[in-house]
Amino acid sequence: MESWGFPDGNIIDLLEKMRLDPLQDINHKLQMHSSLVRRLSLEKELEGHQSCVNALAWNSSGSLLISGSDDTRINIWSYKGRRLLHSIETGHNNNIFCTKFVPETSDELVVSAAADAEVRLFNLSRLSRNRHEENAVEPTAIFQCHSRRVKKLAVEVGNPNVVWSASEDGTLRQHDFREGSSCPPAGSSNQECHNVLLDLRCGSKKSLADPPNQCLALKSCDISSTRPHQLLVGGSDSFARLYDRRMLPPLSSCQTKMKPPKCVKYFCPMHLSERLGSARRSSLHLTHVAFSPNGEEVLLSYSGEHVYLMEVNHSGQSSMRYSAGDYSKHIRRAPISCESEIPFPLPIVSAVSSLKRNNIADKLDMYHKLVQVGEKSLKEASAYMYGIEACCEVLDGKGPEIGDALRHECLCNRAALFLKRKWKNDVHMAIRDCNKARKINPLSFRAHYYMSEALAQLGELKEALDYAIVARHLAPSSIDVSERVESIKVQIAAAEAKKTDKEKEERTNTVRTRNSIPFSDTLLRTEAQSDVYQEGRSERDDSDFEDELELGFETSMSDDEEHENESNVLQGSLRLRFHRREEANIVNDSSGSPSSSSQNVNTDYQPEIAVDMKQRYAGHCNVGTDIKQASFLGQKGEYVASGSDDGRWYIWEKSTGRLMKLLLGDESVVNCIQCHPFDCTIATSGIDSTIKIWTPHAQVQSIVDGGAAGPETADILSIIERNQRKLCETRQTVLGNFEYMGGSMFIHRPYEFLEQFRMQEFAEGTTHPFECTQT
Repeated sequence: MESWGFPDGNIIDLLEKMRLDPLQDINHKLQMHSSLVRRLSLEKELEGHQSCVNALAWNSSGSLLISGSDDTRINIWSYKGRRLLHSIETGHNNNIFCTKFVPETSDELVVSAAADAEVRLFNLSRLSRNRHEENAVEPTAIFQCHSRRVKKLAVEVGNPNVVWSASEDGTLRQHDFREGSSCPPAGSSNQECHNVLLDLRCGSKKSLADPPNQCLALKSCDISSTRPHQLLVGGSDSFARLYDRRMLPPLSSCQTKMKPPKCVKYFCPMHLSERLGSARRSSLHLTHVAFSPNGEEVLLSYSGEHVYLMEVNHSGQSSMRYSAGDYSKHIRRAPISCESEIPFPLPIVSAVSSLKRNNIADKLDMYHKLVQVGEKSLKEASAYMYGIEACCEVLDGKGPEIGDALRHECLCNRAALFLKRKWKNDVHMAIRDCNKARKINPLSFRAHYYMSEALAQLGELKEALDYAIVARHLAPSSIDVSERVESIKVQIAAAEAKKTDKEKEERTNTVRTRNSIPFSDTLLRTEAQSDVYQEGRSERDDSDFEDELELGFETSMSDDEEHENESNVLQGSLRLRFHRREEANIVNDSSGSPSSSSQNVNTDYQPEIAVDMKQRYAGHCNVGTDIKQASFLGQKGEYVASGSDDGRWYIWEKSTGRLMKLLLGDESVVNCIQCHPFDCTIATSGIDSTIKIWTPHAQVQSIVDGGAAGPETADILSIIERNQRKLCETRQTVLGNFEYMGGSMFIHRPYEFLEQFRMQEFAEGTTHPFECTQT
């Protein structure tokens, strides 16, 4: 890995160019140069908060850093002095999730949002020099129109008067400081505030083909710095939505539930857009969305999933766009006919001018060595991650345009490595590569063979058999493919027999099933004997089960409070009572009476078009918190970074998805990552009460923090493998930790179970679950 070349050139050459031509602006190339990224190391820890730090943001000049915490304080830090300047007691009565400087106000106005559903504005010029007095500063404005936790704020470059807030109540509101200092006005309710820019209380979709009919609990939002009219939001489903503010209806109130406005684009990886068996869990949702610095790309971070890169303007490339049903076609595309003719030999390299041939020959030699790295990983069945990254460097790097033969070879190698590695959704990545390889060579034996293996892993046995038969025709002497054909036939026969036995069992147990209460229904009863089971009610599938739970809980803590539980499990037992929501999503209309959201469903709904992924970034784990960020690094956004539940944060090369750096940033979880506007300096925070400042001062380049003293490659792989196993934990694993005793349910591992409900809304006045703590 260390010997691989970097596409951004020699940093000494760049400095020499700047010396010879001072007018040439190359600072953006120097800020996050690969040699600096590899030297990133912890410089300083900023102390000043008393609890988890959930929010970080730089001012426009990079001279100040603002932070928000569970301790309900906003802290202002000096970048140059690395010290605390101001600490503001905000008056929030719950966790602060977001805080920002308001643009064009000389860094005097700051705004905060918290779990108490409030947005507050503060004027730093009113702070006293006396530390005791400044903690009691009164907010300039308080906006209390949201009814659920406010998770994210957005500001517009050059606009000092407006801030936007995204809340789990399903609305994105626009707060204009010129219209008043309080919201709602005295004597009115929050339903009357005419500041709702997006009403998505009936905007959540379970798949691309489904009409929106449930509340989209907003988790994140962002405004493009280059096109301020573009607004990006993400929440409790799989789809990020891009809106044009110029095309949205006028601001409204919440008195009437509005039909969700039409968005410009949906963003979602194709394999996450459909509900197909257990591969699509209703708990999948976005924790962060962000525009790239140039506004041409967006970054999506999923809970229980990876980080994905999408193109905003895909230049009409049909391969980037898909509609409902395309995913099924994607994985069930028919193989070629066995009578097809063998195509002409494929070129090794695309046609180039003679002037460039020598340079390209050197590049191709390096590419062939990288291909050999992938082949070695596949042959030795080890270090699959590095083999995949070697293939990515060839396929997605910034080198010369490779020929079809080399591209086909890399695609097949990477597909095979994905199928061997078996990280979450690797099988879908393998299918993508197989389809690309088949476009290059329709009679590719390897593409058909690996496609058969991928489909078999997804349980698409009949389609897998079709591909295996074609592969056998293309390579009749291959023993492996013949064995695969017979193996799939056996699996199909076993599946058919199992299906027949299940149908017989269902017929013989019909009477008993009607008179008994399923286990899931027992869980959903508020009291063991309070409700009468209703006959004829259809059973819920596995995905819907989690969506329709509301949680009320009582804890019985041990008396010994001095001993911390190192395994993140509550002392004693946890008793939970459940009840089921109504089938329809019940909301209050303007008269206060309940009405069904089913009335808002458009019966003439037309399925939407979505934009597929451009790149995937894997290795971290995002399941433990609901505020985990993924960020672009540098003025050009050459790198992508994300926090993780293993206490580390990860940096990938944007173009290839290659892991560049892994740093230990927290005792438990890293949530926030914010790059300095101009310098190669990064601030991170998480469960710890400190903020970490990272700069490239390490003496030795390394993939891990600490230079040559860092962990070995095997340790890195084991860390990432643990993360992937955690991502792949299923709901059945969690339910396996239940123990049902005497009409009460006890949980021995409450952390894993409660994580399934972090995205649920809690009633007003009840205790909100901590979004950052794990205990």
